[in-house]
Amino acid sequence: MRRLWIAVAFLAAVFAATLVNSHYLKTFSTELTSLLTQAESLAERGEWPEAESLTQQALASWEEHDLYLYTMLRHSDTDQVHTGFQEVLEFIRCEEGGEYSAANARLVSQIELLYEMEEFSLKNLL
Repeated sequence: MRRLWIAVAFLAAVFAATLVNSHYLKTFSTELTSLLTQAESLAERGEWPEAESLTQQALASWEEHDLYLYTMLRHSDTDQVHTGFQEVLEFIRCEEGGEYSAANARLVSQIELLYEMEEFSLKNLL
């Protein structure tokens, strides 16, 4: 009977860790996408330095969490997001509005998909 309770406790701990990870990624991805959306609005108004500043802030936040992200997520997915940041920053520096908007939308989508991959849902369980 003791082994059963140890197994149940272990499963409960894994389940709790899964929920905590999902919540953390949702909060983090929401923060990043909010910054990138604000940067998009600034770029549309022609305020390129401010858009670059917000994008750099989002990139800095991403890099601060590198260890966690590379530990918990697939490396190819995190690499794509990092590459997306570099692409977006390059379009900002060149002040290429159309290309920037497309690259920024792609980056926001990639970040949102990171959370959706880890979200505790029936879709992900099956």
